[in-house]
Amino acid sequence: MSHYARPLNRQDYKTLSLAALGGALEFYDFIIFVFFAAVVGERFFPADIPDWLRQLQTFGIFAAGYLARPLGGIVMAHFGDLVGRKKMFTLSILLMAVPTLAIGLLPTYESMGIVAPLLLLLMRLLQGAAIGGEVPGAWVFVAEHVPARRIGIACGTLTAGLTIGILLGSVVATLVNTSLTAQAVHEWGWRIPFLLGGAFGLVAMYLRRWLQETPIFLEMQQRKALAQELPVKAVVVHHRKAVVISMLLTWLLSAGIVVVILMSPVWLQKQYGFAPAVTLQANSVATIMLCFGCLIAGVAADRFGASRTFIIGSLLLAASSWAFYHLSGSHPEQLFLLYGVVGLCVGVVGAVPYVMVRAFPAEVRFTGISFSYNVSYAIFGGLTPVAVALLMGVSPMAPAWYVLALSLMGLGIGFWLRREPAEERGAALVNPAQP
Repeated sequence: MSHYARPLNRQDYKTLSLAALGGALEFYDFIIFVFFAAVVGERFFPADIPDWLRQLQTFGIFAAGYLARPLGGIVMAHFGDLVGRKKMFTLSILLMAVPTLAIGLLPTYESMGIVAPLLLLLMRLLQGAAIGGEVPGAWVFVAEHVPARRIGIACGTLTAGLTIGILLGSVVATLVNTSLTAQAVHEWGWRIPFLLGGAFGLVAMYLRRWLQETPIFLEMQQRKALAQELPVKAVVVHHRKAVVISMLLTWLLSAGIVVVILMSPVWLQKQYGFAPAVTLQANSVATIMLCFGCLIAGVAADRFGASRTFIIGSLLLAASSWAFYHLSGSHPEQLFLLYGVVGLCVGVVGAVPYVMVRAFPAEVRFTGISFSYNVSYAIFGGLTPVAVALLMGVSPMAPAWYVLALSLMGLGIGFWLRREPAEERGAALVNPAQP
């Protein structure tokens, strides 16, 4: 049986499990800062500054992690295309675990003065560089390991793993805040999630020792087919169409996660007066359903192709998000159902990496995905909350309009992929040399 058609074997499942576990823990490390931003702000900035300034500085440090993503991702991808996927895959988790552990041990402003927030900023920049290399690296790693007909489910599983990291952050934050007093959280409790994340990350790095280099990279080494020029230069000069499509798909992915999953709980509280505890529970349901949605999108991409997956998935996302934002207030008893359904439909983003890994040739694949994904995420991931907040001045339903617009873009990409010959040739693009 050819590599293209064979089923997943034990080694494939091991690779997928370790990659998804590592991805979940890295995303937890990156996102946990959000849940404790208020306490971190109090501990790392002077007590006598206005509250708005402290909040601005704290979220500025959080945003610095996003800005570091493109640089870290492109540098790590450069070496991933030249010296091997596995080395960079292991390095990215070390680069995330150590700063996360360090944040949990950092001295506060009270004991170190201005040095404390500067050290926090440095750790956050290192975290951003790590996540910039991890996500594209993980997609490339699993896509190059599994049979070509299973790339969709492999990438979908990995994206679901990253989503579990967000859920894990929410669960740990809830446990810390409910089991400790507010004073204990302020004094030392906030350190626990960072210390846990750092420790888990080091364990995941140790487990990644058992992963093997991808067969495709080894074959390129044997054929002396590694990129001869700077991988990032080759990507920008020769693969512009692939870069544009990958950046637009990343915009869809970031908008789905940021608006529907991260921003909606607060919107529900302000717009419809839901209690914070209720919106967080509903949000957990939506996040769990998003994991299932990513898996379904991955299977659909393998079975029916990316074009049909994005056409149908985008239409479902448009309908479910419109219903969620407009009906949650008038039918509060349906909140969990409405949020769960829209979470499931956001799962169409699970098919995004399927398109991206097929869009670039193996020689520059890591760099191509990393450049497109990280630059797009830095721009759109960072600007989406600002854009939605500004649009709220025009209409309180701004999130609904924003997600609808992005769904229509996803629909357009689905139709565009339909006329792409690459879509018809199956996943041979991933490794043209495979039988």
